[in-house]
Amino acid sequence: MNIRIRYIVATLCVIFSLPILPLLTQGLPLTHDGKDHVARIANFYQTLSEGNIVPRWGENLNWGYGHPVLQFLYPLPSYAASIFHAIGFSYVDSMKAVVALSFIASGVFMYLFASGEFGRRAGVFISLLYCFAPYRFVDMTVRGAIGEHIAFVFLPLALFFLHKSLYLSLAVFLLILSHNALSILFLAIILFWRGFPSRGVLTGVLLGFALSAFFWIPAYAEGKYTLRDIVTAGEFSGRYVPLHKFITPDWNFGQGNDLTKFLGYFQIAGIVGYLYLFVKKIGRKKLMLTFAILLVSVYIQTSVSEPVWNAITILQKFQFPWRFMSVSVFASSLVAGYFFAWISGKIYDNNMRNLFGAAVIIGIIAASSYMWKPQRFIEYKEEYFTGVYPGTTDTGESSPIWSVRFMEHGFQDPLEVIAGDAQIIQTERMTTLHTYSVDAEIPSRFVENTLYFPGWNVYVNGEKTDIQFQDPAWRGLMTFDVPAGSHDISVRFEKTKVRSFAELFSLITLIGIIGTAVFKFRHPDRPKAREGSSKKLDSSPEYSGSE
Repeated sequence: MNIRIRYIVATLCVIFSLPILPLLTQGLPLTHDGKDHVARIANFYQTLSEGNIVPRWGENLNWGYGHPVLQFLYPLPSYAASIFHAIGFSYVDSMKAVVALSFIASGVFMYLFASGEFGRRAGVFISLLYCFAPYRFVDMTVRGAIGEHIAFVFLPLALFFLHKSLYLSLAVFLLILSHNALSILFLAIILFWRGFPSRGVLTGVLLGFALSAFFWIPAYAEGKYTLRDIVTAGEFSGRYVPLHKFITPDWNFGQGNDLTKFLGYFQIAGIVGYLYLFVKKIGRKKLMLTFAILLVSVYIQTSVSEPVWNAITILQKFQFPWRFMSVSVFASSLVAGYFFAWISGKIYDNNMRNLFGAAVIIGIIAASSYMWKPQRFIEYKEEYFTGVYPGTTDTGESSPIWSVRFMEHGFQDPLEVIAGDAQIIQTERMTTLHTYSVDAEIPSRFVENTLYFPGWNVYVNGEKTDIQFQDPAWRGLMTFDVPAGSHDISVRFEKTKVRSFAELFSLITLIGIIGTAVFKFRHPDRPKAREGSSKKLDSSPEYSGSE
């Protein structure tokens, strides 16, 4: 990275820091999901600190009955926030730090990718349009959608490493761990960015899938045990976006259908300008695919696309058609940024060109400035998130099918006698291990006030015992019998065969990648000229003007 690029990146980092300054305010921003994300992070860190490298169970969620939500929802935000908490940040500040750094990183990586594709000037415009798009602030200051927010980091990073399989695999790995739904949308762009994917691109994407197998294989295979398909069924049908919403600056803090879907003033101006370039056959090859992606992303969000949603049922897994706004942000930033760079290149006077560029940059930043601040901040004590939390941190789609969607009440003791006569002493309680000493006067029946999910097993004096989790009186909870006498009881959350296989698969892939990297480091190939490398925008016949 030469000195000039370093200077540009440093300047962009300062600019990208402006919208995150409100996060320095004490407390948690009031957003739709922010509080639940902090609770999830707290439960994630708790089990991580107990030695569970892949946290899958939220011990204190769901009114203390526990919940498998950690297995199904993107873990990267929680891993990242856990690092900050481990060095002394509160849970709230840990999440805010992840949000802030992700915003800056998304802009930097977009600049690196876009400048390589279209030139440095275009890279600046594109990265600013990418970061300052209104929907980015919907995610950050209204919805509190930390997973979607982080996913914006890894699409441009993956495209930047498109010709380097090992680095691409790491970017894809992190993208998959960032957000379940967006990773699928963004992976489609990554695969077909250069047309039909090359062997190197396929290798990188497949390695990314293999690295992240510990997460997505159990999430997919064991999702059949949850209410996922029941809760989300048909939800897409009432979530279409009226076409006028894309050009209406209706900023608000409302819920799903009310959220602004505005593309942005400069994004719209740039799209209109690109239509002129398209008609004039300027830059058509470079951005024809991107413009098509933009059109498809807008179309699929409108009610006109309902036949497509009904025919391709996998789309319904995305829940909300407006989730495709993330794709619209990416595509519109490229199209509009290219147009502004083209205009700038046509201005031959350096002073006027610099003045134009500065005006566009200031305009892009100022146009979204009123969106940077959350509705308000709320202060919570740390114990609010580390104790029993009255929620599951999702809408109940991760709840087991044999339980109620939300428990909505607490319990008196973690282990209770429901038939017989026994004395209970709790000896240890960790996320995945609960132990008790029981003295039963007569054969007795117990209920462990933990929601059952595959992996939970009960052992009496070291011997695995039968459990029932569909007793109508104790729906979803584990009940079991013990004979008279003194017993040591342990309730353990263990790996299923699917989880063991998935974790081993990821580990083997990681070892293979490290081994390959070490081999290449010790035996470097002679540098080869990249074939078919695209010309930069600055030197193309259709673009002129010095940087």
